[in-house]
Amino acid sequence: MDIHALEKSFVELREKLSVLKDILHIEEKKGTITEKEQKVLDPHFWDNPELAAKISKELADLQTEVQEFTKLQKDITDIQEITSFEEDNTTSGLGEELDEHYKALVQRLEKMEFFALMDGKYDTHNAIVSFHAGSGGTEAQDWAQMLLRMVMRFSEMKGWKVVLLDESKGSEAGIKSATIRVEGRYAYGYLQSEHGTHRLVRISPFDAESMRHTSFAGIEVIPEIESEEAVEIDDKDLRIDTFMSSGKGGQSVNTTYSAVRIVHLPTGITVQCQNERSQLQNKETALKILRSKLLQKQEEEEAQKREELRGEYKSADWGNQIRSYVLHPYKQVKDVRTKYESQDPDAVLDGNLEEFMESYLRYRKS
Repeated sequence: MDIHALEKSFVELREKLSVLKDILHIEEKKGTITEKEQKVLDPHFWDNPELAAKISKELADLQTEVQEFTKLQKDITDIQEITSFEEDNTTSGLGEELDEHYKALVQRLEKMEFFALMDGKYDTHNAIVSFHAGSGGTEAQDWAQMLLRMVMRFSEMKGWKVVLLDESKGSEAGIKSATIRVEGRYAYGYLQSEHGTHRLVRISPFDAESMRHTSFAGIEVIPEIESEEAVEIDDKDLRIDTFMSSGKGGQSVNTTYSAVRIVHLPTGITVQCQNERSQLQNKETALKILRSKLLQKQEEEEAQKREELRGEYKSADWGNQIRSYVLHPYKQVKDVRTKYESQDPDAVLDGNLEEFMESYLRYRKS
């Protein structure tokens, strides 16, 4: 690309960045940063350590986002100025170097555009992710555990905190079900792409004849809702059961009725938590999950009336999968919705999901 064409390309980059600035609400975020910085300076800020830690994390995330945008803006401006040469200065071999800079800047801009896709109401929220073994017996239970590991690995690579809220072990291997909370900015925005049925084809490690098996497992992803005002829950509509926790923990685990199961009688929605040490903490967490599920149900019903329902529940079985993972006789992972595919299922199962997530978000916007 000659230097005159590069100059035009940099102008287009700046125009795209200007549009992106409004989409990402950069100025609004700068104002939010100022407000949170004032809170941090308050002498009583750490009187509530849990709230203080949450605000500090939000502030750090916002600062990183704005700083990345500002640096990209500056780098594009600086490089663009270099391209503003007279005709007799355009044959110095500078074109190739600037072309490399341009390609790098385009990649950074595309990465930032990815965040513009996450403009949903709850995309910045934490995520509650549940895993359920489907058709396939022990195979499916092992597959559900593989999916749990995949999502946890992705979350850890993003630097998010993952908390195991509930787990039901399989009779021979894997898990029957599990629920985790993923705490991080845009956790729901990223992980919503995993909501649905996942299909696995492989040579079974549980089959003495080494036959090929097809297994199914479902993932449910909902945003964590903080405000109690978002959904009103009548205590009369709840049935609360307590039982002994079967998870890891301190001396009280497996000896006291600390685990909590809550059934919302009008809808039949059931949630449970046994991760925390005390019954009260488990109850609070379970209520938070229930509130999130009820809000999601309300919004899906409203969306259905507008014929725009997305992410509806389907059984983990044939014909309902959102993504197929084939380990034998060839290697491939293919998203049924977006048609995006990878020939490296090992990397995908190790948490390299971002390209699948980006393709889903672009598909959702199309």
